Amino acid sequence: MNTGNLILAVHGTRDPHGTAVARSLALDVAELVRQPARLAFADVRTPTVGQVAARTPGPLVVVPAFLASGYHVRTDIPHQLARAGRADAVVTPALGGHPALLDTAVRRLDDAGHRTGDAVVLACAGTSDPGAGAELRRAAADLSRRLGTRVEVAFIATGGPTVTERVAQLRERGHRRVAVASWLLAPGLFHDRLAHAGADAVADPLCPAPAIARAVVDRYRRAVVGQPA
Repeated sequence: MNTGNLILAVHGTRDPHGTAVARSLALDVAELVRQPARLAFADVRTPTVGQVAARTPGPLVVVPAFLASGYHVRTDIPHQLARAGRADAVVTPALGGHPALLDTAVRRLDDAGHRTGDAVVLACAGTSDPGAGAELRRAAADLSRRLGTRVEVAFIATGGPTVTERVAQLRERGHRRVAVASWLLAPGLFHDRLAHAGADAVADPLCPAPAIARAVVDRYRRAVVGQPA
């Protein structure tokens, strides 16, 4: 089997708790693969993906810990790798389509107090990338099938409707209770905003959770043996 050094690429946040969660995820992944999982940031914090890639010799596999294949996954991370002279690196698909994430989202929603019959909103950071938007809608459709009720997509930072707007729309349609499922990996400013969206229940972010670490490892292992992730 071919092997590769693993870089875990995350967005980055100014929230210390969010950064701690990212570091914990990298440690959990390293324990599972029994080799270092080098944490790198696509934005906001350092070291960047390019910086880590430039100082990591040998075969390289980058697992983007993102929930959709938007700008950072499709454009920014490959450009950082190219500028670092590591265009040879393998970049796996984003985590969002992995079934472990949906399983975790359902558990988080139940833990937050979701009840049968609640209207449900899937709260996403947002994207201007049409392909990533389609991935987020697929995630909402998958969650709809799991819960047996329609799940509405809404956005926290980019795009519309916002989560607050979507919750208000559902109230206007006559829903007495609205629950928000968090399609975010870690705590931070985006998740903090959900507390003010007017919902009856707000799920925690997906991390920390052992299932997310296993999803990262699955992406990595499929990449090193050349299988579709």
